[in-house]
Amino acid sequence: MRKRRKRRVKKRVLIPLILLAVSVALMAASVYVDGFADWHTEHIYPALTGSIGRIFGLVPTSVAEIGLYLFVLTLILGFLYILLSIIHKNWNFYRTKKTAVVLLWTVSVLAFLYVINCGINYRSTSFAERSGILPRDYTVDELRRVCLTLTQAVQDTEPSVTRDDDGELLFTTDAGKNAVRAMQTLGEDYRELKGYYPEPKKLIFSEFLSIQSLTGIYSPFTVEANYNGDMTAYNIPFTMCHELSHLKGFMQEQEANFIAWLACGRSDVVEFRYSAALSGWLYATNQLWNYDQASYEELYGMLPENARKDLQRNDAFWAEHEGRIAEVSNQINDAYLKSNGQENGVESYDKMVDMLVVYLLDHASGQGAS
Repeated sequence: MRKRRKRRVKKRVLIPLILLAVSVALMAASVYVDGFADWHTEHIYPALTGSIGRIFGLVPTSVAEIGLYLFVLTLILGFLYILLSIIHKNWNFYRTKKTAVVLLWTVSVLAFLYVINCGINYRSTSFAERSGILPRDYTVDELRRVCLTLTQAVQDTEPSVTRDDDGELLFTTDAGKNAVRAMQTLGEDYRELKGYYPEPKKLIFSEFLSIQSLTGIYSPFTVEANYNGDMTAYNIPFTMCHELSHLKGFMQEQEANFIAWLACGRSDVVEFRYSAALSGWLYATNQLWNYDQASYEELYGMLPENARKDLQRNDAFWAEHEGRIAEVSNQINDAYLKSNGQENGVESYDKMVDMLVVYLLDHASGQGAS
C-alpha cells in the first residue's frame, strides 16, 4: 500500500513537471527554431482558439475575470489557514504537501495554456510583413497629411453618431456582435484574419482595468477578449477589435492597434468608424505634437465640438485613475512586452502610427479610414 501511494504521489508531481518542461521547450523552439512559431500560428493556434474560444464563449461573462477572483480568494483563504494552523499549533504536513501539489498543477496548466495560446505567437511573422504594410521613414509633412486625413474622417463620422442628453456616445446596435462582424469583414481582404471570433466581454468589475490604466486585456487561458466598460465610449469599438486581433496570433501591440483601426474603419456601423477615426487621430496627432505643435493645435480646432468633448472626457477619466497602481501596472506591462521581443515596450502601442502613415499614403491613396 505504501509503495502504491508513493507511485501515485510521484505521478501527481511528475505530470505537471513534464508539462512545465514542455512549455519551456515550446517557447525555446519559438525563439530558436526557424518557422516553428509560424507553423504553430497557422496550424495549431486556430484550432485552439476555435475550440477553447467557443467553449468559454458560451458564458456571457468573462470566465477569466471570475477565475482570477476565485484564485485570489483561494490564496487568501489558504494563507489564513496556514497562519491559523501555526497559531493553534495544529500544522498538518500532509495537507501542506497536497496544497503544494495543487499549486504545482495550477502553475503548470496556466503556463502551458499561456505558451500555446499566446507566448509562441510573439515570434511569428508580423501582420506588417504578411500584409506588405511595412513601416518606413517619413517626414513631418507626411505625418501632418495623415493627421489631416484622420481629422476629416472625424468630421465625416461624428455628426452621425447617436448621443444621450449629456453628449455621451450611445451604441444603437450590439457593439460586441458588430466587433465580430467588423473583424470577419476585414478577414475577407486579409486571410490571416479569417475565422471564428467570440464576442468581446465587458468586465463585471471594470475598475480592475481602470486602476491599471488598461482599456482591455486578452486572456490566453480562456481565449477571451475582455474590455473596460467604464472608459469613454468611443474607445470601446477600437478596444474590442484590438483584443480580438490577438485571437488571430497577432500579439504585437502596434499591429493589434492598426488591425483594430482597419476593422473599425471599414465597419458599416458609424460608431465603429468614428471610433477608428478619433482613436487614429489621437495616436497620430500625439506624434505630430512632438514636431509641430502649431499644426496640432490647428487640427484640434478643426474637430467637431462633440469630438473635442470626447477627448476631454477621456483625459479626465484616465486622470482620475492615475496613481501608484497604474504606474506599477505600466512597468510590469513594459517589462512583459520587452521580454516577448517588443523592444519598445509600452511605447509599442504608439508605433501603430508608422503603419497608419504607410497605409494612408502608400496603400490607400488617401482614401482615409474607409
